[in-house]
Parts: sequence; C-alpha cells; structure tokens
Amino acid sequence: MKNRSALLAGATGLVGGHCLTFLQEMPDIAEIRVLTRRPLTVNHPKIREHVVDFNHLDQYRDIITADHIFCCLGTTIKKAGSREAFQLVDYDYPYRIAEIAAKNGAENFLLVSALGANPKSKIFYNRVKGELEKAVSSLPFAGILIFHPSLLLGQREEFRAGEKAGAFLFRLVSPFLAGKLTKYRPIQAQAVAKAMVYMAPTRLKGVHIFESDQIKFFANRLSNAQRMEHR
Repeated sequence: MKNRSALLAGATGLVGGHCLTFLQEMPDIAEIRVLTRRPLTVNHPKIREHVVDFNHLDQYRDIITADHIFCCLGTTIKKAGSREAFQLVDYDYPYRIAEIAAKNGAENFLLVSALGANPKSKIFYNRVKGELEKAVSSLPFAGILIFHPSLLLGQREEFRAGEKAGAFLFRLVSPFLAGKLTKYRPIQAQAVAKAMVYMAPTRLKGVHIFESDQIKFFANRLSNAQRMEHR
C-alpha cells in the first residue's frame, strides 16, 4: 500500500538514525514526520522536520499523527542526570506521543524497549521500560510492535565508555551464548532499525514483542531478500 506516512521520535539516536535512513528508502512511505529537539543534518523530500519541546507535547497534537509511529527515544540515568529525568525521557515522552497518536487514529506503534524490560523488575531501568510497555499496550492501536534489543552496537554521537567495554566483553563471550542465551548476544543498531521499518507494513494485529535474537533473524532475512531482488 503506497502513500503511507510515518512519524519518528528519536531520529538523532543510534537506532532512530538508522530508522530515518530506511524510511527514506521505503517506496510505500510518502511522508516522514520527525519530532526532534534540534534541527536535523539530513535533507530529503520525504522528511517533514518538527523541532519540538517534548515537555509540551500537547501543543503539537496536530502533527503527532501518521500511519506508523516509530518511537526510538531513550537515554541513560548518567546522561539524564537523575532517575526523574531518565523517566521523563524513557517513559513520559514516549507514552504521551503514543497517547496522542492513538487518539489521532494512528494504525501502528513501534517501540524500541530493552531486553529484560519488566514492570516488576527490581532494576530501575528495566522497570521503567516495562512500565512503558504495559502502558502503551493498553492504547487502541491496531498493532503494537515492541523490540527488545540486547547491547546495541554502532557509532554513537557521544562516547559511552561503559558500552564500549561491555561490547568488547560480549564479543568475547558471544560464541558461548547459544540456545536460550542467544538473545543476549550484542546486536547492531542498524539491524534493529531494519527490522522495525520493514515489519511496520506487515499489519500485525495486537501486541507483539520481539527479543534480540528474533530481531536479528528478521533483519538477516530482509537483507537476504534484498540481495536476491538485486541479482
């Protein structure tokens, strides 16, 4: 189905940046609305850029609408500065976007969450992610697709020493993460974005959660299919 629209929040992040690239390449997507704190460095005829104040999302109700809503917002407690600030970015903003978009008739909501997300978790980070998933899942979207990536690999704008060290260690132990442990292997942010963008038009109904190994599987299938098309 052509002439569909997408709205993306978090386009300047690791997964969101790749989502923006893939959305530009999708022939069925005619318009990409981007909610961002600061102007993008990307120009494309499909992109409709909206620099917004995320603390006052109600002011932008008219533009928070599209067929597919992609939410890639996220931070760390260290970067946010406090638990309260972290919750604002990782729960309040995404849920408010989802709530407004649902009222505006959006069809699908696609969310980057985290492996281990659980509203009952004792770990604050995982608990906030789980609480968001639970809240979003109650909204009247036709389809809600939630992605649980493990440690994300890719080039970030800011340097995160902890993630660099974690990525190195995970690469060492990845060969031993088999069977049920496969989902804990690191995953490229580009693979997460590809799975999100190319699964949006599948029109899945209800709430679906994809673990990291499933995300990688779908991304590989999509890459193989694309290679076959270009032969």
